[in-house]
Amino acid sequence: MDRFADVTSTTPSARRPRRTPAKAAIPAAQLGHPPIGRIPVVDVSPVVDAGRWPAKAAVGEAVPIRATVFREGHDAVAATAVLVDPEGRDHAHGAMVDIAPGLDRYEARLVPDRPGRWGFRVEGWSDPYGTWSHDAPLKVDAGVDVELMLAEGALLLERAAEPLTGAPARTLTDAASALRDGARPAQVRLAAGLTPDVRAVLAAHPVRELVSSSPTYPLVVDRTLALSGAWYEIFPRSIGATYDEATGEWTSGTLRTAARDLPRIAGLGFDVVYLTPIHPIGATHRKGRNNTLDPRPGDPGSPYAIGSAEGGHDAIDPTLGTFEDFDAFVADAKELGLEVALDLALQCSPDHPWVTEHPEWFTTRLDGTIAYAENPPKKYQDIYPLNFDNDPEGIYAAVRAVLQVWIDHGVTAFRVDNPHTKPLSFWERLLADVRAAHPEVIFLSEAFTRPAMMLNLARIGFHQSYTYFTWRNTKEELAEYLAEVSGEQGSWMRPSFWPTTHDILTPFMQTGGVAGFAIRAVLAALGSPTWGIYTGYELVEDVPRPGVEEQIDNEKYEFKPRDWSQADRIGIAPLLGALNTIRREHPALRQLRNLTVHATSDPNLLAFSRHLPADLSPTGRADTVLVVVNLDPHGAHDATLDLDLPALGLEPGARFVAHDVLSQEVYAWDAHPWVRLDPYQRVAHVIQVERV
Repeated sequence: MDRFADVTSTTPSARRPRRTPAKAAIPAAQLGHPPIGRIPVVDVSPVVDAGRWPAKAAVGEAVPIRATVFREGHDAVAATAVLVDPEGRDHAHGAMVDIAPGLDRYEARLVPDRPGRWGFRVEGWSDPYGTWSHDAPLKVDAGVDVELMLAEGALLLERAAEPLTGAPARTLTDAASALRDGARPAQVRLAAGLTPDVRAVLAAHPVRELVSSSPTYPLVVDRTLALSGAWYEIFPRSIGATYDEATGEWTSGTLRTAARDLPRIAGLGFDVVYLTPIHPIGATHRKGRNNTLDPRPGDPGSPYAIGSAEGGHDAIDPTLGTFEDFDAFVADAKELGLEVALDLALQCSPDHPWVTEHPEWFTTRLDGTIAYAENPPKKYQDIYPLNFDNDPEGIYAAVRAVLQVWIDHGVTAFRVDNPHTKPLSFWERLLADVRAAHPEVIFLSEAFTRPAMMLNLARIGFHQSYTYFTWRNTKEELAEYLAEVSGEQGSWMRPSFWPTTHDILTPFMQTGGVAGFAIRAVLAALGSPTWGIYTGYELVEDVPRPGVEEQIDNEKYEFKPRDWSQADRIGIAPLLGALNTIRREHPALRQLRNLTVHATSDPNLLAFSRHLPADLSPTGRADTVLVVVNLDPHGAHDATLDLDLPALGLEPGARFVAHDVLSQEVYAWDAHPWVRLDPYQRVAHVIQVERV
């Protein structure tokens, strides 16, 4: 009888107790994960929710691909990042470098060259040359296994040379011959296998063993404007609006008069002209000046109270013109190099056709009235929010049709008003649908809201996002936030920095004066690849409505024509033009994930840089810009900088030419220059770093 065979008995007391069988482990593959490779590759990034949504990139963007790669024992490992194009072909391979010695964290940066749905993976592999080049000097110096180590090196180099031709092959075979040459001293033979030429050939053509690959993760690549651009916001009705003092009546500006201001906007270097809603405005509960409930005759009402007898979201307010006028506006903008963005505000005035045609699209209260919008303490009696729970398919079809109308008339970007008050599932579907049909169209999320909602709006498909930059003022706050938005988060949420909007005038902007507006413009334009201003910024419009963070005489509720002849005198307009010129001339400033914050000795001076190496630059030349900003609009400050020279593309201890591209002054700097910034003379240094 087998000694492990079960023993049977007719009496219960003789039976062995039954053991519950151990539950078999579920293979990793059945959980949706491949088994771990021979060379483990883990913690790959940028990956959004295990690949549920694609990470983001843009044409020409240097995408940081990272992973933790390691193995058992002491043999050397290495890693390669692979970019996969939309056709499924390997497009580029990048040797990954160890960015955290001792933590096995590797990184490479690869650049996609066209829009589409890309992918990437990381390959970990055993590096026999890395192992030999580490072990051989130790053993030869110690006189241990000398001939064996030299012979193993020769064999390895001969193996590496087999698939090569020309100079690379000769470099390796000559080194192998030298390693086998017993007539030479051991140290000389060893040195032949470790020369810079040999290392360079094997860096380009490595011997890879036990190659283990991560899954291929999704990466959606957009056109450049999705990452980098300068936006300018206007209320078209204010441009060209006139007031008759005799009658006390206003005449609205039109799309035709607004088009006359396009050359000025383009001349300041902006890329996008963004129009607040241009649709018919309701009369019921129309708001007067400063959001009052008693409008005066001729008050235009809020353009966000969309819809009247003249139509809804797919119509143009008759006072602004016709679709022919809109097409002419788009054509004029395009000729000047400007794209047109339109506000998408999914809400209705009580007079919107949807209210009578589809009352189920709104929330009806117990008393039979439709609930209007509220953001306590603010009340918007002139606006009905949509209720996406009653007829989601009907609402979706209507909104998709609205978008198509404007896309067909040349709109290439939408600034979406309050997307955080609509379901994520709605946006995920809508953005995917538009992307499939019109991948060139860009959506900017205006969601000043909680982090979870803001981040997940970006993850599910919004190309860009408003940010908390507007409220970050101190050196510590700004340094932390710049590092946050340019770090891992930049793989899914592209920040758009706005110093003010038509709804927001922060305390800093209320009290900072001209210097405050200049400081925030420098931070916005150079702290993020995408930034924007609300028209009137050039005139330092900083008078608040008492008790709130917004301007008095808000343009949402009245006409606001401006005298631009004063803009140059104030000095902000030339600064805006200079900043946009600098952005266009420096590709490093059109990247997101390349920012470094540098230490300064004064809490009022912030220093940060953007660096783009030559091999990743579209010009083929390295580009580095260092920005030093005085955050105090009322006083001069001086400080010693503590610059991270390698982050500037320089060697430790190097000196360099600091060319201030704002003032055109030139300085000789090292890692610890002294600077002084007086806000009444200059608020910032914008330094082009030039090697000596």
